[in-house]
Parts: sequence; C-alpha cells; structure tokens
Amino acid sequence: MVAADVEAVWRIESARIVAALTRFTGDFGLAEDAAQEAVAEALVSWPLTAPANPAGWLMATARRRAIDAIRRRTALQDRYVLLAADLAGGSEVADDPDPDRIDDDVLALMFISCHPVLSPEARVALTLRVVGGLSSEEIARAFLVPVPTVQARITRGKKTIAAAGVPFELPPAAERGKRLGGVLSVLYVIFTEGSTATSGDRLVRPDVAYEAIRLTRTLAALQPDEPEVHGLLALCELTAARFPARTAPDGSPVLLEGQDRRLWDISAIRRGLAALARASIRGLGPYGLQAAIAAVHASAPSVEATDWDRIVVLYEALGRAAPSPVVELNRAVAVAMASGPAQALAIVDDLIASNRLPGSHLVPTVRGELLARLGRRPEARTELELAARLCANQRERSVLLRKAAGLG
Repeated sequence: MVAADVEAVWRIESARIVAALTRFTGDFGLAEDAAQEAVAEALVSWPLTAPANPAGWLMATARRRAIDAIRRRTALQDRYVLLAADLAGGSEVADDPDPDRIDDDVLALMFISCHPVLSPEARVALTLRVVGGLSSEEIARAFLVPVPTVQARITRGKKTIAAAGVPFELPPAAERGKRLGGVLSVLYVIFTEGSTATSGDRLVRPDVAYEAIRLTRTLAALQPDEPEVHGLLALCELTAARFPARTAPDGSPVLLEGQDRRLWDISAIRRGLAALARASIRGLGPYGLQAAIAAVHASAPSVEATDWDRIVVLYEALGRAAPSPVVELNRAVAVAMASGPAQALAIVDDLIASNRLPGSHLVPTVRGELLARLGRRPEARTELELAARLCANQRERSVLLRKAAGLG
C-alpha cells in the first residue's frame, strides 16, 4: 500500500515539485533527478514513518538532494548558497506547492518538455516523465518500446535542453502562442496512442489516454483563454466517453454501429461539450473542429440517426484548416454514410493515386468497406486482407481478417 501511496502523491505533485526545483536550481536535469531520488527515499522511509504532509516531504527531500548535488559542483557554489538560505529561511511546508494552486512553473515545465530542439519522441517521453510523473517502465509499456529506449530518449532530451541553454521560464507571449501548437500536438499524440494503440494486443490503453486528459486539463487551467486548448480537451473527453463501449469483455473491438450507447460516459460527454462551448467562443480551430465531429456522434442515438451531412461539412472545414490525407480519408467515410459508397470510393481512389498514405492500413480498410457495400466482394476481400497485413494492432487485425473471411 505504501508504494501505491507514494505513486499517487508523485503522480499528482510531480510536475509542481520538478518545476519548483528547476526554478530554484536552474538545471532541468538535476531537478528531475533529485525528485526521483526523493521518491526512492519515500519508498524506504514512509513505511516506518508516514509524513503528515506527503507532498511537502517530497519537496523538502528533493530540495536537499538537489543541494547535495550542487555541493558537489563547485562551479555552482553561489547557487548552493542561495538554495541553502532559502531552505533555512522558512519551514518546509511554507515553500511547499499549494495542492489547490496551479502556477506558471508547471506551464513553463510543459513548454520545456515540448521544446522544439527535442525530437517528437523525446518530447512525448519527457512530458510523460516530468509533467505526468510516469516512470520509464510505464512509458515503455504505453508505447511498446524497450525501457532502455525510453531512458535513452529522456537522457538525450535533458542533455539537449542543457546544451541548448534552454532557460526555465515561460516563453514570451508572442513566442508562447507559436509554441503552444507543439505542446498540444504532444498531448494529442499521447491521447491518440491511448485511444487506439498503434500496435500490441490491446485496442485501447485507457491509462495513457486519461493521463493525456489530465495534462490537457492542467494546460486548460493554465491557459484559459486559448480556444484550441479547450478544443483538444473537448476532443479527448468526447472520445474517451466511448471507451466503455469500444471493447467487449474479452478485449475484442466493438465497432461504432455495434456499441451499446448506454455505456457511454455521460459525465465525460458533458465535460466535453462544456469545453467545446469554450473553444467555440472565437471560432473553432483544428482540434475544436474534431471535437465538434465527436460531439455530433455523442448526441446521436444511433449510427443511422447521426447527422452525417453535418459531419461532412465539419470535415470539409477541417480539411481547409488543417489539410491532411487522414482528414480526407475520414471525410470519405462520412460521405459514404451521407451520400453513398460510390462517391466516397472516388475520394479514396484519389488518395491512392496521389500516394498520400503509403503503407497505412487505414486506406485499404476504408476501401474494402466501400467495395463491400458496392457488392464488389472479391475486391473488398483483397483490400481487407491487405489492411490486415499492414495493421500492427492485433485486435484490429483480427476484425479485418474476420470481415475478409465473411466475404467468401
């Protein structure tokens, strides 16, 4: 139970602790290492004496660890004096982060973890580690990569930040707006992987998706006037609302038309619609438009009763705001539902002709479905078998093979 208690406190407080230590030490890597050492010490000492203020205990212990490390760095003696004076000048609890307060330190930490000098993989790993509080093992399990790979990404990321001289501070307002998209894209990648795993034997990884939602909520609290932050939050909430109905008890996928909508999370839908309303105040951006599409699904009693014409219009707007072959493919699915498979097949064939999604299992999946609806069963089976070969997720692959077999 003690390990679970330590993990729970760390998951909630890690971002504030690492952010405060980074501000005090000026060293992102040192702050994260000191915080991790405090967690290791908590696992040993808390079973003997449980602290009255667990978050304060972690902060004070991590700060002492940071001071010890700075003592060993003679070139940083002046920073040690500053830190020692700060620690001696008040009680441990006085400088502890207020659990009800979210300040700019956490926002600065998010921008550092998602800094443009880092590779996309390093941004995801660092965000989950230092802002989300996940261990290397948890990140490795989430993205199905070896633990040493995750550790190497985190280590390289911290070294890259140090070598680039990235300061621990919020970017200026003008630059913050430019870099906010990078932060949102990292959170979107994390959520998407949790929503539909790219590989492995699970369709959904709710723990990963809910961590992305938690981080997005934090960002929305820190940046309440940014519509796209609320747009992403709305998209995540509305998508996650369907999780309870997306898989059968044995873990096999349940397609949209077969889902029991009574299982959808009504509270998540309400939160998503509220976030969408905030995102809509100044017009919807790409994340807001995706959330609006999810909202149409969330409000429909069935697939047949869904307002597919509206979804087509929203995908057209999304294609203008953020053109991509995936958006075009999704538009084709909506067109098939609104106007029939023939018109949609032309859109998919254009994507294939332009080779805009090479190697993706999504294109033959959609094409196979459309051909099946048109009665072209042998061609449809060939497409679905191709999709199964290209699909790395075992659960999705089994559905594709089952559909292909059903076409004789």
